[in-house]
Amino acid sequence: MTEFRFPVRVYWEDTDAGGVVFYANYLKFFERARTEWLRAAGVEQQQLRDETGAMFVVAEVQTRYVSSARLDDLLDVTVRIEEQGAASMVIAQQVWRGQTLLAEGRIRIGCLQSASLKPCRIPKAVLQALVNFTESRHTG
Repeated sequence: MTEFRFPVRVYWEDTDAGGVVFYANYLKFFERARTEWLRAAGVEQQQLRDETGAMFVVAEVQTRYVSSARLDDLLDVTVRIEEQGAASMVIAQQVWRGQTLLAEGRIRIGCLQSASLKPCRIPKAVLQALVNFTESRHTG
């Protein structure tokens, strides 16, 4: 499946006292890339919540750190659906600096009804938007 790529610049606020990206900030990079991936597919999260009551939440994260990013590095964060179920997806993500892999994660996101916080099916329109977006990137 085609992966989505999102550029992220490392700012001073992203680094620790040693001048490298603080490990937890890779989770923020993953989140930003997933949000922009959904937006690029035509899924606005606030609109999704307002119109359907559904929202995505992170249910599980596995992360492996390979190398360090530093201040002013320009990174690429990738997003690719690894598994898709009725109410959740597993997203494979990576952070790259050029050809160097810095971190990778496997993130399970679940769909909940915002009012009750109970699991619900991912809306069909969202699934179709992701399929259409993936197909258009694969063929175009």
